[in-house]
Amino acid sequence: MARSSVGIIGTGNVGIAAAYAIFQRQLASEIVLVDKNRQRAEGEAMDLMHGQPLVGRVTVRAADYDALAGCQVIVITAGVNQKPGESRLDLLNRNAAVFREVAAELDRHAPDAVLVIATNPVDILTQVMQQLSRRPTRRVIGTGTMLDTSRFRSLLGDWYQVNPRSVHAYILGEHGDSEVPIWSGAMIGGLSVMQHVINGQRFDPEAMETLFQRVRTAAFDIISRKGYTNTAIGLVIAYLVRVILEDQRSVLPVSVNPEGDYGQRDVCFSVPCVIGAHGVEYRLAPEVDSAERRGLEASAGVLRDSLRQMTIAD
Repeated sequence: MARSSVGIIGTGNVGIAAAYAIFQRQLASEIVLVDKNRQRAEGEAMDLMHGQPLVGRVTVRAADYDALAGCQVIVITAGVNQKPGESRLDLLNRNAAVFREVAAELDRHAPDAVLVIATNPVDILTQVMQQLSRRPTRRVIGTGTMLDTSRFRSLLGDWYQVNPRSVHAYILGEHGDSEVPIWSGAMIGGLSVMQHVINGQRFDPEAMETLFQRVRTAAFDIISRKGYTNTAIGLVIAYLVRVILEDQRSVLPVSVNPEGDYGQRDVCFSVPCVIGAHGVEYRLAPEVDSAERRGLEASAGVLRDSLRQMTIAD
């Protein structure tokens, strides 16, 4: 394994799920945990280190921002929780303040690292970090709809009784209620799910709408049962980290500024991008039908409305 280092800012449920997935797969030689609660970070580092005999030599340590200087990738899961009675806008502004501090520290200590944003609302906070950080925007990537797309492919795989890895379909736009399923491009084995009978199954619009609603409400359904989501997003983060570290140039639906794709700019949401060692190598804009394009325009509008109301910089 080539020498590599990954930083994780925030050792809550998501940050540690990501650290565990990266550790268990030996994706990096070193994982650096940064958290305002230093004792929590130290405890998590110790806990992971005790698994080395079962996994392999991966160093995990708690540290301050200056220890991130050697990291190729830094994952940001830090954020503040919503207070009772607090509005969504107030929460967004407080998280923007957190990101202002984080951006300054990362520009000082790790200006060349690729930043992976996982804190929700991920699209808005990716845009915030792109505005606050001095690094090129291609090096600031939100996890976006990678998790939604994974859920989508998983349910489609179950519906058609095929391995979800053989399903090629995207959720694009916002990671949230306005996300858009791209049915027109959904394929299994090179066959359009809308136009072909696959494994005895025809495209059933009503059933597919129900399936998509399961994708859209998945986080709520999980949170209502266990109190939070962390495992699948941890796997998503680890996968994205691996793609960057290995310069795979894989196509992933991540949150970036579309810079004119689908008529949208000055807002971050998910479009398929080629991801490599330097972050976003280039964006792709697969063809969508008119209803899907309207959905993406509406999704961008939802995000833009929130951004207009925020206080991002002093």
